[in-house]
Amino acid sequence: MTLKNTMTRSSLNASFLLAILLSLFFQPIPVRAGGINDPALPRFADFSQTVQNGEADVLRGVYVPNVLALPVVQQPAGNAGYVSTRLGQATQFSMAAQYGNVGLLAHNTLSGRSFSGLAVGQEVRLVYGGGKVEYFVITEILQYQALQPDSTQSDFRDLTGGGTITAGQLFQRVYAGDRHVTFQTCIEAQGNLSWGRLFILAKPLVRYASFDRPGR
Repeated sequence: MTLKNTMTRSSLNASFLLAILLSLFFQPIPVRAGGINDPALPRFADFSQTVQNGEADVLRGVYVPNVLALPVVQQPAGNAGYVSTRLGQATQFSMAAQYGNVGLLAHNTLSGRSFSGLAVGQEVRLVYGGGKVEYFVITEILQYQALQPDSTQSDFRDLTGGGTITAGQLFQRVYAGDRHVTFQTCIEAQGNLSWGRLFILAKPLVRYASFDRPGR
């Protein structure tokens, strides 16, 4: 291997790690109390029609009955740390897509606060620009404390099991593996908006026939 190739690979590895860290440490957007109103959810058929734009392979919306209905925006090219600052949107995490998975990011003071209403067994519907719908079921909810909330070098403590892992290990835990959807937002505690991280994982519904799928 030439020196040039070695340097290129090292540069790519560094960029990859930076993107991982940025994705896990996006800063929440403060909002004033009373500044957010949650409108009634639209019917799924109506929501699906509003987010479609003809781009067949582009994720355009996520819907969880009785919980959330969010248009999905894409991250700008080369900016894996971008998260929408608009209320009522989720952002698709581009690096999760490289693993064949779907990552959905939102600030906990904006659309991410609806993530805390998600529960195991609920159905998740992904709507694509051409009208295709993918169905998933929530199978796991993970919560971690960032031991250094304002540092990209922080390790994370599992709030359920109590173990500690690195940011890289956490990325692999929630974004790698067989196809699934991962919702990610921050956890506010002790006066710190980015005290911890909440992850909700959903797997393809067809593999979990024990869960009842709503008829509409």
